[in-house]
Amino acid sequence: MELVILAVVIAVVVLGALGGLIVGSRRKKQLPPPPPAAPDITAPPAEPHVGDEAETPREEPRRTIEEVDLPDGSAPVVVEEPPAEAPEIEIPEPTAGRLVRLRTRLSRSQNALGKGLLTLLSREHLDEDTWEEIEDTLLTADVGVQPTQELVERLRERVKVLGTRTPEELRTLLREELLTLVGRDMDRAVKTEPEDRKPGIVMVVGVNGTGKTTTTGKLARVLVADGQSVVLGAADTFRAAAADQLQTWGERVGAHTVRGPEAGDPASVAFDAVKEGKEMGANVVLIDTAGRLHTKTGLMDELGKVKRVVEKHAPVDEVLLVLDATTGQNGLVQARVFSEVVDITGIVLTKLDGTAKGGIVVAVQRELGVPVKLIGLGEGADDLAPFEPEAFVDALIGE
Repeated sequence: MELVILAVVIAVVVLGALGGLIVGSRRKKQLPPPPPAAPDITAPPAEPHVGDEAETPREEPRRTIEEVDLPDGSAPVVVEEPPAEAPEIEIPEPTAGRLVRLRTRLSRSQNALGKGLLTLLSREHLDEDTWEEIEDTLLTADVGVQPTQELVERLRERVKVLGTRTPEELRTLLREELLTLVGRDMDRAVKTEPEDRKPGIVMVVGVNGTGKTTTTGKLARVLVADGQSVVLGAADTFRAAAADQLQTWGERVGAHTVRGPEAGDPASVAFDAVKEGKEMGANVVLIDTAGRLHTKTGLMDELGKVKRVVEKHAPVDEVLLVLDATTGQNGLVQARVFSEVVDITGIVLTKLDGTAKGGIVVAVQRELGVPVKLIGLGEGADDLAPFEPEAFVDALIGE
């Protein structure tokens, strides 16, 4: 019995010691920091409403609607716009001798016509085959059948009389015969200064695609370069932006442009252009008419109407037909139809720099009986030149 009591006492002592050790070890461990105290949350300032200041509203004196001065509406608010910059006025180069300066542009026609003929005529023996080649060269250059036969016949006679042919003699001979063919005595001045009145009236006609509107703009530059004041009539109301294009050309040289609504009556625009030209005291009124297919009778009749309406002011001094030199014989068909509707007084040949058909100058003059007055030799603004027979022939046969 005593032993049992002793064992129980020992067990209690041992358990107590173990409990003390465990508690001591736990106290040695570092306790985690206490959680932070919850922050004091204050309500954010109220968001300012539209028109409120960002700061706290302050009491301010308020006015009633009767005390507020309101506009009476008598003076509208005017918003000043910056003034549009006026386009810079260009000074075109003089037209005198312009074709001489542009003679290199005829290089394709020169190779086909002038140099080709000189090469053939320089052969030691001019047999029938050679003369046929000369004819083919002239026909290929669009000189035309009748003018070709006349030129070959005269060349045959003169070469036979000449006998021995030096290069210089051949060049002189060919130059004289081509000048005769082109016509050196025709009046090629553009009629813009009638003696009894102002302004001179010039109509520009032609089919679509010949460069008619561009030619009208370039002609304005030619006239301004010669010291004349110009009014442009944008009577091509059917082609989109034709009036804008013509006005741009006019602004470059200070020429006033009269235009009407798109798809409007072209005769009305032409009539107004002449009227304004008179009022402004202009020297020349240039009227750009709508391009037309020469096979459309209705359109061609309307062109005649434009001319008749304009002549209620004064007679038309010049009707220039614009032809594309690259179209060759088709251009002659166009010329024939136009001449039946309006009296053509002069020809403008465009794109002559891009074709070997320089002989079209001869053919179209023979077809219509009117002179070529202007030729276009490039895309530049001053590449429209008054036609000068001597300079043209010299460019064809070379130096």
